[in-house]
Amino acid sequence: MSDPVKDSPFAALRWLLDAGADEALLEEPVDRFAPVPARQVPAGLSEEPRRTATSMLARPPDERKIARNAEAVSLSTQPGAARALAASCTNLAELKKAVENFDGCDLKRLATRTVFADGNPEGRIMLIGEAPGRDEDREGLPFVGRAGKLLDRMLETIQLDRTKVYITNVLPWRPPQNREPSPEEAAICLPFLRRHIELVNPKLMILLGAVSVRHVLGLTDGIMRVRGRWETYQTDSLAVPVMPTLHPAYLLRQPLAKRLAWRDLLAVAAKIDESAPSQGV
Repeated sequence: MSDPVKDSPFAALRWLLDAGADEALLEEPVDRFAPVPARQVPAGLSEEPRRTATSMLARPPDERKIARNAEAVSLSTQPGAARALAASCTNLAELKKAVENFDGCDLKRLATRTVFADGNPEGRIMLIGEAPGRDEDREGLPFVGRAGKLLDRMLETIQLDRTKVYITNVLPWRPPQNREPSPEEAAICLPFLRRHIELVNPKLMILLGAVSVRHVLGLTDGIMRVRGRWETYQTDSLAVPVMPTLHPAYLLRQPLAKRLAWRDLLAVAAKIDESAPSQGV
């Protein structure tokens, strides 16, 4: 039986059009049935070197080279650069300087001041909020506005103040209009926060609000679900009890929720009393 596609060029063309091949990609047609010419070996390349080059593909990878390449890729990202810079810091003064000199986060360009921390790191009780607000951005210290004044009063109810606790935020720079930080902004700043926690080596942490809980503990549940429940911040070198509670700014908007924060603070006070004789908290 004859093949109409082979017998008639027009039929073949019609078949190609029906199949969707209606555009020429090259200037000249390509004969797909022409024999493939033998590969030419460049002058000076003998069979032995070719065998050697081929055998190299079967060799195990150079682990050190892979590590160097991975490090180069890591450092080419802002979180990677922040991670390397944070890891190089051996004390809080060095870390503060590193954060102030870091230009990898766009928030810094919009902020007035870098807000690092306040309080006494020797107190070994660490509070972590979300990000600086307008007053904090102006003064360069965390929790100095209305929410900060409320936080001070909250701490006083369990006999704590800034001479006994250490306060910082997930982000050291204020997001515009006090908006919630984006995941990308938090990812860039997190290496500094994690190193911050390592250097303080707290015996107890209080996380203020959902943003802090999300980025420190990795929990995505709403703050009402996780507040008042002891969690653990776990690393290779640390296992720190953590109390998530409501952010003071939220309490200013929802005063009735203060009773919940009060319960959380009572749990913190009990934990401090429990650990004080043996841990020195």
